[in-house]
Amino acid sequence: MRLFKCESCKGVLFFENSHCMTCNQRLGYCAEAVKFIALPEVPEGGVAEAPLTVEVALGAGKRERFMRCKNFTEHDSCNWLVREADGEPYCLSCRLTAIIPDLSDESNRKAWVELESAKRRLIYTLRALQLPVRSRKDDAEGGLSFHFLRGTDEAPVTTGHAEGLITLNVAEADASYRENLREKLGEGYRTVLGHLRHEIGHYYWDVLVKDAAPLEAYRQLFGDERASYEEAINRHYGEGPPENWSESFISAYATMHPWEDWAETWAHYLHMVDTLETAKSHGLTVRVPGVPAGTARVSTDELTLGDFDSLMEGWQAVTLALNSLSRSMGMKDVYPFVVSEPVRDKLRFVHETIQASAKPAARGAPAKATLLAPAAAG
Repeated sequence: MRLFKCESCKGVLFFENSHCMTCNQRLGYCAEAVKFIALPEVPEGGVAEAPLTVEVALGAGKRERFMRCKNFTEHDSCNWLVREADGEPYCLSCRLTAIIPDLSDESNRKAWVELESAKRRLIYTLRALQLPVRSRKDDAEGGLSFHFLRGTDEAPVTTGHAEGLITLNVAEADASYRENLREKLGEGYRTVLGHLRHEIGHYYWDVLVKDAAPLEAYRQLFGDERASYEEAINRHYGEGPPENWSESFISAYATMHPWEDWAETWAHYLHMVDTLETAKSHGLTVRVPGVPAGTARVSTDELTLGDFDSLMEGWQAVTLALNSLSRSMGMKDVYPFVVSEPVRDKLRFVHETIQASAKPAARGAPAKATLLAPAAAG
C-alpha cells in the first residue's frame, strides 16, 4: 500500500486515515482520483442534514463533486468518498456488502469495521491491477457481493465463495478466535485480509480462467479442477496434506484441490504486490539474500509490476528482511512460507493472467510513483 499526502499540510497519510495526524484536517479517500481529499468541516452541532460535497479533479480537466460514504457519516466506519453523480449513498467498497451483522451489538460493530477496512484495502489492490470490480447491482449474474455474518451453534457460518458471493464469518475479526483456529489447523498465517484475498481468488478464477484461454495451461500447473471437491475435502481433513507438500504448494491447504491451490497462490500474489508497493513507498533498499555485504542490492524504487522476475527478486529480499526483523522483536515470521520453483511457476501464471486481463491502456505501463498504479476512473 502506498503512502499518501495531506492536501493541506503535505503530511504523510496512511490508507486508513480520516484525519491528518499533523494538521487535523478532515479527509476522505477518493478511489476515482486515487488520493485523499481535504473535506469541509461538518457544521457545529453534528452531522449535516444534507451530505457535504467537495469538487475533485479527476484529470484531463475533468472535475466532479463527491460526498462522504453513508458509512462515513453514520457509523464513522469508512473513509471513502462517493461520486455525487452516481446517485449511490455508499462508496465503491461499501456498496459491495449486502449483509452485515447486527450493529446494536458492540462486538459486531467492531468486527464489521475491521472487515470493511480490510475489504477497502483489497478493493484498492484489485483496481490497481486493473481487474474488474462490479457489484451485483451493476452485474446481477457476474457481480460481487459480500455477506458478513455472525454464526451461532444452530446456524454456523462458513467462510467461502459461491458464484461471486463471498461469505465471511464475523468471528474472524476476533484475534483470539482467529489465533485459536490457526493453531488448531496448523496454519502459519491467518488474517482477515488473507481470507478476503483467498476468497476473491475463487471469484477471479471464474472470471479469468474458467471459460478462457488459460484453462489448459492452468490444469497443467494446478491440476484438473473437475476432480470431485467433496472427495478432496474428505481426503484432506481425513489424511492431511502429502508429506512433501512444500515442494510444490504454497500452503498445506493448497494441496486439497486445484481450486484451493489457485486461490492460495492468488492470495499470495496479492500479498506480494501490496507489500512490495508498501516497501517502494518507503524507499526500501535491501541486500539480495546469500550475497556478500556491499554487493547486490534490491531497490524497491526500481520495481515495476510488469516484470515478474524483478518482483520475485524483490519479494525474496524483502520477506527475508521482514522475517528477520520480526524475529528480532521476538515475534513469529511475518511471511512463514517457502516459494519453491513449482510455486514460482504458479505465481507467474497468476501474474501473467492478471496482466493479460488489464485494460490495454494500462497493460505494462510503469507506475510513476508506486509499484501499482490504481486506475483513475472516469
